[in-house]
Amino acid sequence: MKKSSALFACLFLAAAFCFAQTVPENEAADGPQAEVSIAFTERSIYYPGPDRPVPVTFTVTNPGPGPLRFKLADDRFFSLAFRARNTANRTLPESEEWIRRRSGASQIYFREITLEAGESYSFTENVKDYLSIPEPGLYLLECAFFPELRRLPDYSEPNLTSNRLTLEIKPEPAPAAAAGYLGGGTQTEGILQPQPLSPDQVVATVLAARQKSQWERFFLYLDLEAMLNDDPVRRRRFQAESESGRREMIENYKTELMQSRAENEISLVPADFQIERTSYTESEGTVTVIEWFDYISFRERKRFTYNLARRDNIWRINGYTVDNLGTE
Repeated sequence: MKKSSALFACLFLAAAFCFAQTVPENEAADGPQAEVSIAFTERSIYYPGPDRPVPVTFTVTNPGPGPLRFKLADDRFFSLAFRARNTANRTLPESEEWIRRRSGASQIYFREITLEAGESYSFTENVKDYLSIPEPGLYLLECAFFPELRRLPDYSEPNLTSNRLTLEIKPEPAPAAAAGYLGGGTQTEGILQPQPLSPDQVVATVLAARQKSQWERFFLYLDLEAMLNDDPVRRRRFQAESESGRREMIENYKTELMQSRAENEISLVPADFQIERTSYTESEGTVTVIEWFDYISFRERKRFTYNLARRDNIWRINGYTVDNLGTE
């Protein structure tokens, strides 16, 4: 057993060495050199397939004494490129989403960002939007950043390479394990069913599910269509879509929430929460919650006001607002 483990470790280190030899060296545009890095947004168990996201936080930092300027595409596919190799030194292919988005874009929209000395800029991306990972295994993952945008499909344009992460994709769990009981709902033939909880219990269930990354239970009490239509721009697009287009928009919105983007604050992971006040009528309710978020050197406090509506005796969240209460 020890010999097998040692042999596997040697093979993986050899693959890492080959990976280091085959990726292009960092290139940057004229001006101060940026530093780029990636980290798992939340350490979790990852599985194969496009519907099981692998959220990674990308950070660009200005280590120099002067300002650092770069372009960032609205569609991140034109600013980033993820690369991964397995222990056999084989490169993972691009995802169907990456191919579709790259081939369909006729114009690249971007904004220019300036970082002062010591400042950083971060955002979260789903690796599986970029790469197809159909099988379990051990992979070396890195990210290339293109400060002047990526217009070509290769790496000939100036780019900076991040650190490497070891990504382990586990085999899909057996159906019996995947159908295990989750609190806040009951199982009917393997499907989690909502329960007639009170508004405050619904909110507590959603927050507890987010803390444990139990996505099925998290979405169980969210009215995703109503939340999506809360944005005027998305509402106009949603109303203009066909039925299949609307379903796709809702699925894309779920993916955004699972990526924990900063603009979707409901999907951020609270370290603690306390329900402050609950009020409701026969069909509408409001629950106010104080939530705490832990960072490296401070704790942030926010007040979330969740709006709920009851349909068929089930309360669901259909919108929310957030007030920042400072740090502790």
